[in-house]
Amino acid sequence: MIDTAVLTVNVEWKPGGSIFLWGARSTGGVWDAMELKQLLFAWHVPSFYGTFVETGEWRSREGIELPATEALDYFAEPTPAQHAGIAWSREAAALRQLAQPVRRALAEGRFMPDYAKWRAGEIGWKLQLEEELRPLVTPEVQGWLDSLIPSWVDEDGTQKASLRRLEAAIPMVQRGEADLWLDEDDWLVAIGWQHDPAPFRTCLQLIEPEDDGLWRLQLVLQDRERKDVLRVVADRYGTPVPGEAPLPEAWLDEIGRVQRDVSKWLRLVPWLAEDDTGLAAVRSGDFRLLLDASDEVTREGGVLPEPEEPELKEELTLDEAWRFLAEGSVRLAEAGCTVFLPAWWERIRKQRPRLRAKLRTSVGSTNDAMFGLQQIMQFDWKLAIGDMELTEDEFRKLLTEKKQLVRIRGQWIQLDAETLAQLEQALKQVSKKNGMSLREVLALHFSGGQEAVEGLPDDDMLDEDLSRMLKLEVELNDHLRHMVDQLTSLSSIPLMEPPPSFQGSLRHYQIEGISWLLFLRRFGLGGCLADDMGLGKTIQWITYLLHVKRQQAMSPDIEPAPSLLICPTSVLGNWQMELKRFAPTLRVHLHYGPQRLKGEAFAIAAGEADLVLTSYTLSHLDETELGSVEWSSICLDEAQNIKNAYTKQASAIRRLKGFHRIALTGTPIENRLTELWSIFDFINPGYLGSVREFTHRYVTAIEKTRDPELMGQVQRLIRPFLLRRLKKDPAIQLDLPEKNESKTFVSLTAEQGSLYENFIRDMFERLDKLPVMQRRGLILSALTRLKQLCNHPSLLLKEPPGAPWQGRSNKVERLLEMVQELRQEGDKCLVFTQFVETGHLLQRILEQELGEKVLFLHGGTPKAVRDQMIAGFQDDKAPVEETGAIFLLSLKAGGTGLNLTAANHVFHFDRWWNPAVENQATDRAFRIGQTRHVQVHKFVTLGTLEERIDELIERKAGLSQQIVGGGENWITELSTEELRELFTLRREWVEW
Repeated sequence: MIDTAVLTVNVEWKPGGSIFLWGARSTGGVWDAMELKQLLFAWHVPSFYGTFVETGEWRSREGIELPATEALDYFAEPTPAQHAGIAWSREAAALRQLAQPVRRALAEGRFMPDYAKWRAGEIGWKLQLEEELRPLVTPEVQGWLDSLIPSWVDEDGTQKASLRRLEAAIPMVQRGEADLWLDEDDWLVAIGWQHDPAPFRTCLQLIEPEDDGLWRLQLVLQDRERKDVLRVVADRYGTPVPGEAPLPEAWLDEIGRVQRDVSKWLRLVPWLAEDDTGLAAVRSGDFRLLLDASDEVTREGGVLPEPEEPELKEELTLDEAWRFLAEGSVRLAEAGCTVFLPAWWERIRKQRPRLRAKLRTSVGSTNDAMFGLQQIMQFDWKLAIGDMELTEDEFRKLLTEKKQLVRIRGQWIQLDAETLAQLEQALKQVSKKNGMSLREVLALHFSGGQEAVEGLPDDDMLDEDLSRMLKLEVELNDHLRHMVDQLTSLSSIPLMEPPPSFQGSLRHYQIEGISWLLFLRRFGLGGCLADDMGLGKTIQWITYLLHVKRQQAMSPDIEPAPSLLICPTSVLGNWQMELKRFAPTLRVHLHYGPQRLKGEAFAIAAGEADLVLTSYTLSHLDETELGSVEWSSICLDEAQNIKNAYTKQASAIRRLKGFHRIALTGTPIENRLTELWSIFDFINPGYLGSVREFTHRYVTAIEKTRDPELMGQVQRLIRPFLLRRLKKDPAIQLDLPEKNESKTFVSLTAEQGSLYENFIRDMFERLDKLPVMQRRGLILSALTRLKQLCNHPSLLLKEPPGAPWQGRSNKVERLLEMVQELRQEGDKCLVFTQFVETGHLLQRILEQELGEKVLFLHGGTPKAVRDQMIAGFQDDKAPVEETGAIFLLSLKAGGTGLNLTAANHVFHFDRWWNPAVENQATDRAFRIGQTRHVQVHKFVTLGTLEERIDELIERKAGLSQQIVGGGENWITELSTEELRELFTLRREWVEW
């Protein structure tokens, strides 16, 4: 029941112009905010009887907050409950008295910006109210009006443009750049609040000389109604020039405006006056200059005479003309003056000078030369401005004369002092260069002409100011242009058929991939083969390797050298089997295990092999052995393993010596663009600059704003050295069966829900008390524990293997049902999980319930056992009771590099937040060799963080798709409130 005791409505003014209402009881207490709202807005239709009114707390009191416009609406016609006994405080009563007159004044347009506040760098308003109401406008009320009126203007719309100009001018006032000399009427006209009644506007025109003489300024009057009607006048008094007709009669009454306008211009641009000494002194308030000029008058105690109005210059020198074009005209235009400039100025002022490196014809003329990225090329430097290319003599003459506006071959060009200085600096630097490397040439060409800072070597790098102004372009010769055309058009590269030693068949797109790799090798350029999962990157590189061996055998001048393949430990066996199957003639040395060779024994074994096969882990541990060999080629399988450029492993791999470098990966970017840099710095060292330069230039902006222009630049840079084909591409013509993805949503049991809530409560009690690093650790630990809880409560409780499992996890129950059903149809399945503990639990349950063998591959599975499990699972002729038809895999150990096409069902039992990683795992079954439709089932536990992250995955625009997707660390940077939103259990999905 609503309390109907008498209440007093109090008003307090909040920062920003909103009003806080609170009710005081006669006993001294504060009225409940909800009851206060029901009483005051009982009949208030605009707020739907208070439904849309916000309650809150201010200065330890409950109450109601009303924005400025809603407060005006309410106090103009308050509608409290009729049965309530309400009193109004003095401030509230004054607001009630003011509200209707304020609303009328606004509706009738009786308000204007406050000129005095604008000069102080603030936005304020003057409202015309009746005389008797003015004492009610206290400073607090004025603050409310200053917030109310802009909102009113935005809603009304008639003066919105003027309000925007007023808001835009405030920063200029605060920086001391605004025209504070304007009087109030001029100011109101300038911002568009008032209309200028004059039938014409005073304009200024700059006329260029016919030869190298002086430029001229002339006054022009323009009809306000017909802008094509222009009249030239001789002076500030509106005198027509000789031969011109008299001014229209309607203009004569306002002709004094011309003189006022000229005086304003000379205050804005004092150097346009014939003698600006006196004007500058008056404007600055420094009368010393005038006192010096009138020394006798001041000594006799006389009065300083008023300075004469200066005259506008009629003629300008070349330097003055450039200054007027670049600065003075802009200053006048900003103050509302119309300035007529030569038609070519707008075009040339936007032109940026470009340094152009023109490669000499002889560079790269040998068709079969193996350049390498560090190959030095000779070039000539040119300066290009617009469509004009200056000779070096013309360029140097510009620098010597230091003219900022100059006419060359009948065309005007402009170079400001800063640009001239930068050109001079650039010329000094480029004159030191003996040439340009192929890396620099390609980077400049593919980026469309980068800043000069990107085109010069690190030790000759130009400063940041220069990089913002000058662009460096490269002009290719015929031979390099042909090579670049082939790099950017796969179809133009000659196809290389597989050698006789290859045992198998290749699809057309695979032959194109091999030919592309061999084309890059010819020029010493590395490549990233980034085909979609299952398109046969392995078989393409094996064929490439056979080609290289054949070339070495057929070329006596080429010293035979082995190649090196580095891959994850989990796929070493897979590579061995594929090499044996498709290239049995290759001599393969496996460098792995405790018995692996060291020192000289390794070097001898490597020299006798065609290929050395090793793992990422050993690339760092055995860097001495691997670094002792000059490799014919170095290939990284699953190259995303070096995505973190700062790891010892990635650094060791980049230090290896090899003629040709190749990266194989289905996901060149998983989380961040720097991962792409790391791969490219392996295949083509230095091509994308240092990681610091790449991050500064591209990564930060792209990952924050998804800037399409910068993304386009990165695409152009990487496309020649990254080949990516997708299964869905019609040109691939895989004829694969369909892949159907679906989500299986399950709810938590009561036990899981209770554990979930208790865990969350405990975590948030500790969270804000921890230092930053411990806080991050707690969040990551919580993610792991909660995902395990969603799988089965026994995992969180760390129960022993024999503990009961039935009825405690809907996810386990649902998986069991689905696996039972597919096994009745004779199908095989893969089940992926992140956690080894979950895999062991599911293995026990499935074997117990189904009575058949269940395989489980994880990081601790020995290589021999791993290979045996994969071979047996893939063998359709072997008895299922011996080989197994259900294959459990940990996501990291079994998510890449395996061929498991015997399965046509894939289960993601717990979600990994990176969709690219999940897709990689799915493609163990959905790849070449699959003949049946593949069903992909993704489990999501409703109401938990699994559902929240699933929603994020669905919304995520993957960076990898845009440039050629994330781990969990980003979650640790969320605020406590954002974490609460992510983790909090939605109880409606729990089976209580």
